[in-house]
Amino acid sequence: MADAYVCWKCGAEQRELLLPLARLAECPSCRAQLHVCRMCRYSDPKTAQQCREPVADLVTDKQRANFCGYFQIRPDACVAASGQAVESRSQLEALFDGTAPTATEGRSAEDAARDRLDELFRK
Repeated sequence: MADAYVCWKCGAEQRELLLPLARLAECPSCRAQLHVCRMCRYSDPKTAQQCREPVADLVTDKQRANFCGYFQIRPDACVAASGQAVESRSQLEALFDGTAPTATEGRSAEDAARDRLDELFRK
């Protein structure tokens, strides 16, 4: 195996992967199905039907095993969180002090969250 293939879901390296990939092949680490659109080199979320292969049948669930005959495994299937996403998440956690609102004194967590937002945007 020339390329190092990784699971689309957990990023675990697939060392014992037999090609062509069986339809019901699973990742030994997270048990995710591997013959899925997310593992295919034609997968492209920015195109029509999220596939660059123009004659492929429509697959509605991109994370479940399918019968697509155009499937070709790609080595970079696991998409790590982008720098902007990580930064945005850390800013969000800093906004709420890294804690989730909790229910206190008979109040629901939703009420506590609403109060924190009102305090944040109060003029």
